Amino acid sequence: MPIPLEIQILIARLNRELEETEQDALSGLNLVRQRLYLFPENETLMQFFGALSNLLFFVEITRRRIHSIIDRLAPDHVPAQIIQEAGEDLGFILGRVLEAKMNASQLKNRLED
Repeated sequence: MPIPLEIQILIARLNRELEETEQDALSGLNLVRQRLYLFPENETLMQFFGALSNLLFFVEITRRRIHSIIDRLAPDHVPAQIIQEAGEDLGFILGRVLEAKMNASQLKNRLED
């Protein structure tokens, strides 16, 4: 049985949100590195560096979790309960991804200002 359309749509959205989060975090890291070069002892910049690095780590871990969920749904004749649990897991992950995306965007915006 193929992966249900609703779950495919959710996975596609998660991948887009993760991509945007990753781009914001990478842009923020580039900005913070430039500033850390000028002000290597600045604690706020070091905190931004750590937070942005953690966001990139979160993106990588989340991509692996999504891939693991997809693998659970790949076999033929997956029970409905497994499909429902996968949808719930993906919905929970989406909430965390949106929160991470907001954090990455806010940090990047603060660095740009």
